[in-house]
Amino acid sequence: MTQHEAETQIRALIDAWTDAVRRHDYPGVLAHHDPSILMFDVPPPFQSRGLDEYRKTWDLFFRYHKPSHAFDIEEIAITAGDDVAFAVAVMRCGPPDAAFQFRLTTGLRRIDGEWRIMHEHHSVPAGE
Repeated sequence: MTQHEAETQIRALIDAWTDAVRRHDYPGVLAHHDPSILMFDVPPPFQSRGLDEYRKTWDLFFRYHKPSHAFDIEEIAITAGDDVAFAVAVMRCGPPDAAFQFRLTTGLRRIDGEWRIMHEHHSVPAGE
């Protein structure tokens, strides 16, 4: 697999994930995450380990995010090797008139020919 092919696959995976988030589709949100996922998020908890804890973080998010709201990639850069990759993105979420931006970093591994998200980190700049 070429680097370009790997980056294209990862971009499609992340696009499918953002689409699933917009639709509040839990199976789609979880689809490409490894069972041992580790996530650092903006709201507590400080970290979430495993798919069950990761899924619970979306319960809180979906209380405030409506399916008609944005969860969009504004910028993305993907770096992929043979079996390890990472992606960094600037995201926008919220109602159509909102400008809430956050940073997304994902770490991926290719396992049995499939890319799996092993780590996900959402962050916002620290306030004063």
